[in-house]
Amino acid sequence: MSEQISFKEKTYSFIEEYIVLGVIVAFAIVTYIFEPKFGSVENMTNIMRQFGPRIMVALGMTFVIIGGFIDLSVAGIVNLVVVASLMSINAFGQVPALLIGLGIGLACGFLNSMVVLISGAITQAEALFITYGMSVIYTAIAHIITGGATDLLNRSTNNYSIYTSIGSGTVGIFSVSFIIFSVVLVILYIFQTKTYAGRAINYIGGNKTAARLSGISINKTIILMYSLAGLLYAMGAIILFARVTQAKPTAGLNFETLAIMAVVVGGSKLVGGKGSVLKTVLGVLLVILIGNCLNLLGAPTHLQNVFRGAILILAVWMDGLKDK
Repeated sequence: MSEQISFKEKTYSFIEEYIVLGVIVAFAIVTYIFEPKFGSVENMTNIMRQFGPRIMVALGMTFVIIGGFIDLSVAGIVNLVVVASLMSINAFGQVPALLIGLGIGLACGFLNSMVVLISGAITQAEALFITYGMSVIYTAIAHIITGGATDLLNRSTNNYSIYTSIGSGTVGIFSVSFIIFSVVLVILYIFQTKTYAGRAINYIGGNKTAARLSGISINKTIILMYSLAGLLYAMGAIILFARVTQAKPTAGLNFETLAIMAVVVGGSKLVGGKGSVLKTVLGVLLVILIGNCLNLLGAPTHLQNVFRGAILILAVWMDGLKDK
């Protein structure tokens, strides 16, 4: 019996470790066979540009889910930061605008943690509704700032070079946003695996009671977790804004869905306690590739959503099956 259990655990572990990578490779090969344009420099550049804002948001969501919570304020924070970035460039210039955008994301994340703690939310469901409410508030503020306008173009006479570089600049064959992501990923990997604070997020997601008894401050960890997530959402929003050079108070629509999907598909446990920023990268890549491959093959949008939904269901099913 023990040998059977051991074999079963090893089998699930192997599948969990490599299934996302396998699906990515399969999608890429099949698409390239039927549409060679998939391997073109233009298409690879397009994938990298989509990667920037989505990976930042997904990395932020990774820490929240690992910590045993969930965050639906993503869209609201992205909406607010995008609008504030344009307004700040016009009023103060580029560098202050960057700092203001990051500061807003950090402040929103901190505020989320305060509301979660003050409300006494201890379950994912409670945190889900609270952060959704915060998202509605942030989006409303974005609409108020724009005066009800649904699309603001940058008509500033200020130098726009920094944002242009972030959005479309390249260093060699790599986009600037890809380089930014790579640096952030290394920092987050070190934070998650080598620091006490990073490991504490895993501990409270696995067992809050045990974490508390071991001396971990649950409240401080929750504050850190949501604040870090807010900062990463803001970075994603800034990259998104730099790409499109316009601001919509609905720019972050569906970002939370894509982020949660990428995190879960990447192997993080939906109930918390386990996950990796590196695997989230694979999850984001798979989500982007599904859309990219099916677009090249001429598949309708609805079929793309079917594929995404099926892969998400499969990831959640395998996560639950492994624990049985």
